[in-house]
Amino acid sequence: MANGLKSAQFLMESRYAGAAGGTAEACFDLGVAYSCGTGGLPVDLIEAHKWFNLAALKGSEEGQTMRAEVAGEMSAREIAEAQRQARALMAATQLRAA
Repeated sequence: MANGLKSAQFLMESRYAGAAGGTAEACFDLGVAYSCGTGGLPVDLIEAHKWFNLAALKGSEEGQTMRAEVAGEMSAREIAEAQRQARALMAATQLRAA
């Protein structure tokens, strides 16, 4: 069990590093992790939408699809918060759209 947790932690840390570098794949993977609660993360649709949004902005068609799917389960206020967080992260890390 401990090895599984360490593997999940390593996977998530590598995805955060990739997302900070602006890769669409890493952003998408974080969206999946937050939408499903994988890698030891709690299900958090605001975080999932944020990461899918960033993936979509980097050119991921899957990110666009999943962002829309997750948005269908969120309130307008939650979507606005996810978008605010995505903009803040882009500004803080100098992420650029594709």
